[in-house]
Amino acid sequence: MPHHLVKQAVEVQASHNMVIIYSHGQRVASHPRSHRQGAHSTCPEHMPHSHRAMSEWSPERFLRWASDMGKETQAVVNHLLQEKRHPEQSYRRILALLSNAKKYGRERLNNACGRALLINSPTRSSVESILKQGLDQVAVEIPDNAAQEELHLGHHENVRGEEYYH
Repeated sequence: MPHHLVKQAVEVQASHNMVIIYSHGQRVASHPRSHRQGAHSTCPEHMPHSHRAMSEWSPERFLRWASDMGKETQAVVNHLLQEKRHPEQSYRRILALLSNAKKYGRERLNNACGRALLINSPTRSSVESILKQGLDQVAVEIPDNAAQEELHLGHHENVRGEEYYH
């Protein structure tokens, strides 16, 4: 029904094929009935203008926008789109994520997205935290095998060692 009637009492007449909505005895909408289980349908002309603009957005549009900033940003946006059952539920978070390019620049945003992916936390809040702390400008140290060997525990009374298991 039209958005200006939200939270108002209306009369609904539904048949097998049609749904008709009346407000104060006046017919305000009639539509073919949808039989898709658990789904909803929306008429763009019943939406507020701000929501109509949002209905023109699509996952592909956000992915194209993100790819202009870099492949890491695109990967985070793709993750956010996959996270919700309906991609539209992620649009505001994606807009908030991408708006960080205005404050920090595209390169820093892409670097922060790369770091968020590296730590397996591709969320808007993680990316913003990385940007605020300047971690996107710090080189990521990935320990090599030599560094891993330095972490070896060596001998300790609570470590049995490989001989114990032979």
